[in-house]
Amino acid sequence: MTSALQARLDVRAAANANAAEDSPPMFDLIELFFFAYRDFVGDADRLLESIGFGRAHHRVLHFVNRQPGLTIAELLDILRITKQSLARVLKDLVDQGFVEARPGVSDRRQRLLYPTAEGRRLALDLARMQSERFKRVLSELGEGARSRAIAFLLAMIDAPERDKVAGLVGAGSIAGSREGGSR
Repeated sequence: MTSALQARLDVRAAANANAAEDSPPMFDLIELFFFAYRDFVGDADRLLESIGFGRAHHRVLHFVNRQPGLTIAELLDILRITKQSLARVLKDLVDQGFVEARPGVSDRRQRLLYPTAEGRRLALDLARMQSERFKRVLSELGEGARSRAIAFLLAMIDAPERDKVAGLVGAGSIAGSREGGSR
């Protein structure tokens, strides 16, 4: 890197640091986000706890159900967790009959993940539970709330990841998503 470029980067970093110090933290949004997430996952947590599972199990089961045939590597990339963390959770889900791991078609060493019938039922029960909260909230907020919520949540994701996430969640045409529709 040239010294001129480094100098510009240093000036920009200093300006960003000063701007951050001048504006107070958005405690209201930060805390509302924490509480909203707490309540959003609360119902699912109670159901999962009754069968000895937690949020990590929920996340794995959700994405395996949404994308049957997902590879271990793809799941690690989506969840951004370690192989060790995934191995423990996946073992629980496989041992209890919610997920099955099959060898890859072209590479038998590769493991492809599929939900079992029981796994699909649980994943859908959890998704329906959480969808009820969304339906209630979106109806309280009125017309256009769903598209604004989608735009807000996408904007919360790091810019380089947005297109990948939009494709992953099936929201490629996100701006045109129907207000009352489901994904």
